[in-house]
Amino acid sequence: MTQWTGPAPDEVVYVVGDIHGSIDKLETLLSRIDADTAAHAGIDSRVVFVGDYIDRGESSADVLRFMADITAAYPDRLIGLIGNHERMLLDFLADPTGSAKRWIRHGGLQTLASFGVGAGLTTDSRGAGELLDAAGDLMDAMGQDLVDWIRELPLSWTSGNLWVVHAGADPAVSMPRQSPKTLMWGVGSFLKEERQDGQWVAFGHHVFEAPYAEAGRIAVDTGAVYGGEMTAARIDPSGDVRFISS
Repeated sequence: MTQWTGPAPDEVVYVVGDIHGSIDKLETLLSRIDADTAAHAGIDSRVVFVGDYIDRGESSADVLRFMADITAAYPDRLIGLIGNHERMLLDFLADPTGSAKRWIRHGGLQTLASFGVGAGLTTDSRGAGELLDAAGDLMDAMGQDLVDWIRELPLSWTSGNLWVVHAGADPAVSMPRQSPKTLMWGVGSFLKEERQDGQWVAFGHHVFEAPYAEAGRIAVDTGAVYGGEMTAARIDPSGDVRFISS
């Protein structure tokens, strides 16, 4: 059994959970993070987003554009990671008639609608023509710069003994050797087995009623798109973890 000490990033880190097109909750949460940083003036801090900016929520386009703008404006302070829903969108753009069409069933319809395209599609759409049209229209609506922003998002971010990822990490594999699939989609052992290397993993993807920090895991997805709060973990170099919600 690992004797856990607290997470110890090199600076204060705020880790923001899954957004899924919930622009109002995102703006509320960021205002509360800003208030917290203002109350601790002079302390260096970063804000890291675990991904899943899109799908299921009605304002996915607004969230994507907002995230691209703020991370470009403050690249040293705001870091966005890629989630599995962004990966599904990129796969759909590349091959909408293949297996990537599953994106439609996992919240892609709402994202298409938020960009004003795909009006004729349903979760059961299988026609190659309409899928190709939807992908082409989405590409036009997003623009190359926004697609490139998603494509260039990193899989993880680390500071000290803290790692931030989208979905989880295999406890049997060192953090630098994690596969992209595991980081974006998770692995069953992540929530069942403890790491033995003392590394802490902050993650989203898995929805919990309440956030938690224990045994090397910091969970921050509290189901904002399903009516829950949007949550950020404030992780201090001293090992203290507390949560801020929208």
